[in-house]
Amino acid sequence: MKLELRHLRVVCAIADAGSLSKASSLLGLAQPALTAQLHRIEGLLGGKLFERDHKGARPTVLGELVLERARVLLPAFSRLQEDALRLVDDDVPTDRFRVGAVNGPMLGGLVHRLTESHPGAHVSTHASWSNDELAKSVAQGRLDYVLVGVCGDAPPPTEYGLTWQVIALDPVFVLVPEDHPFTLREEVELAELKEMQWAVVPGDGCFGDCFVAACSRAGFTPRTMYEVDINSCIDLAQAGDTVALCQPTFRRAPGLVAMPIAGSPLRWRHLIGWDPESPAAAFGPQVLRYAGEAYRETAERNPRYTAWLPSHPEYGAVRHHVAVP
Repeated sequence: MKLELRHLRVVCAIADAGSLSKASSLLGLAQPALTAQLHRIEGLLGGKLFERDHKGARPTVLGELVLERARVLLPAFSRLQEDALRLVDDDVPTDRFRVGAVNGPMLGGLVHRLTESHPGAHVSTHASWSNDELAKSVAQGRLDYVLVGVCGDAPPPTEYGLTWQVIALDPVFVLVPEDHPFTLREEVELAELKEMQWAVVPGDGCFGDCFVAACSRAGFTPRTMYEVDINSCIDLAQAGDTVALCQPTFRRAPGLVAMPIAGSPLRWRHLIGWDPESPAAAFGPQVLRYAGEAYRETAERNPRYTAWLPSHPEYGAVRHHVAVP
């Protein structure tokens, strides 16, 4: 692994925050993942960058040197991107947008905005259930941008050197028949569903383990867990003896209601990624804005979610997008 600009951003974030715990919160990254990343950076540079104790993290002599250079290089790199963007036609910034996505609410709205704003561009899509596969495709130059989802505070794929931005944070809802008594309430307790079977779309993250842990905290072990496509999830839920885990932006299906789980024991982060060294990086902020608009549009289609959000302001679209190293 080589030293990259994203590593310098991590070092600056830790120095500015004064501790790894505060930096991990600002970066939207779990502290163990940030600690592991710092250790890898220190390995690349040959020494410790911070002295850490109960008071926080203070730069070492080597850390001060790295910070001094990083605070010159990072603004210079940003100015380079801005200058390059100014040299390009604002109306048609690129002749193609290749977008990959896992199952999520934003792809349709994003494609619509890209084709509408850049009518001369070729927009193509690629669907996958694997975050890792999509990230690898960007690193190999086969895709420009990827929309992925990760469980809770889990990081997106980090080994490919992509820039990641958080679009939104959602609770996980459940699909139940619309004639079920639960639908008369605002939320359903997870323990009340212990006799049900479960359905979820597949993925390569930790969601399955987190779900089992949430059930254990609620006092039960889940019965059969079906990993199926979204249409099969709907079919199983409509049959009445299976609860499907879903995103709260889920578009209404006949006979089903998407309901919040009390206490929101499961969370899902929506992210967008691109290669910071590719031409697509210059237009990343624009595509990020389109993705955020697409998310908000989709969320507004679920009245139960929009009614739930005001009392849970920590969820929904991220106003000030947070980079994930």
